[in-house]
Amino acid sequence: MIPLVDLQAAHAEVAEEVDAGFKRVLATTGFVGGPEVAAFEREFAEFSGAAHCVGVANGTDAVELALRAAGVGPGDEVVVPANTFVGSAEPVVRIGARVVLADIDPDTYLVDVDRMLAAVGPKTRAVVPVHLYGQLADAPRLRAALEGSGVAVVEDAAQSQGALRHGRGAGADGIAATSFYPGKNLGAYGDAGAVLTPDQDQAITVRTLGSHGGLKKYVHDIVGVNSRLDALQAVVLRAKLARLGAWNTARRAAAARYHELLADVDVVLPATLDGNEHVWHLYVIRVPGGPERRDTVLSRLHESGVGAGIHYPYPLHLTPAFADPAFPAGSFPLAERAAGEILSLPLYPQITVDQQEATVRALVAALKD
Repeated sequence: MIPLVDLQAAHAEVAEEVDAGFKRVLATTGFVGGPEVAAFEREFAEFSGAAHCVGVANGTDAVELALRAAGVGPGDEVVVPANTFVGSAEPVVRIGARVVLADIDPDTYLVDVDRMLAAVGPKTRAVVPVHLYGQLADAPRLRAALEGSGVAVVEDAAQSQGALRHGRGAGADGIAATSFYPGKNLGAYGDAGAVLTPDQDQAITVRTLGSHGGLKKYVHDIVGVNSRLDALQAVVLRAKLARLGAWNTARRAAAARYHELLADVDVVLPATLDGNEHVWHLYVIRVPGGPERRDTVLSRLHESGVGAGIHYPYPLHLTPAFADPAFPAGSFPLAERAAGEILSLPLYPQITVDQQEATVRALVAALKD
């Protein structure tokens, strides 16, 4: 069996440090906040090139709190890519705002900046470029185009820990939300997330919102929520963060190996946007021929013991939760076509050459009619 992601291999590298850290937390019973969380926030901010990091309970909360800190409220509109995980859009609805969608670039699957800007209207309060599959969308261009408009750029960086665009990471120049779900490049042992920002006032707002609306016990300045990073998760994240640079380098090497192994195979290889340093959260190919052929290939891979996946099988407007008469089928043809052809191959820092070669052999066999 070749898993899509091998969490056991990652744990084996950090097990001793995690065990020692858990013992520290258990000895003090400081399970929420405390020195482990504060240390992780400092370390992850430094790693990311951001001035401030606020740990929260999960990535979806991170997007919501970042949007609220950026001024999004009920009745506003927020532009989100059609090709993304539902967690990029749920926070918009939870705030009471409306999701407006934009189509994607067909080569990188990132949001098309021109289409995102075209979707901005008089009620738009924010746009959410999603840094998908391990590389950054062009948030700097969005910020430049929207400067002075009152429309915030809130980056969804759940899949891009360590990725750079022109040498800058998410959260270095604008507010960004990230997730530490176990399968991410930097994954916890459960749900966890963070908000990164260069703005101290925004960081204070996020921390206040996530602490029941106040920073002092029983003092609630605004209506907030309960969304804080657990100390035990911070222990895990600190141990993994110390290895993240090396792990991302290993992911790049594995992606380069796939490029070579798949050079003559009838699939479309992933593209990297000029100026990006990719961290390959996922290695996403396209299987020409539409969803039926792609699904057949996926089934055959699973039968061969290869844990491939689809990220994501449905654009947001074709999911029941986000169905909108304004966005019927056919509204976002590039995202719709990609959803019927994309296929994620196994990729993680510890993947071996033999595993990649076996994956490609299985894929070549699965592609045969």
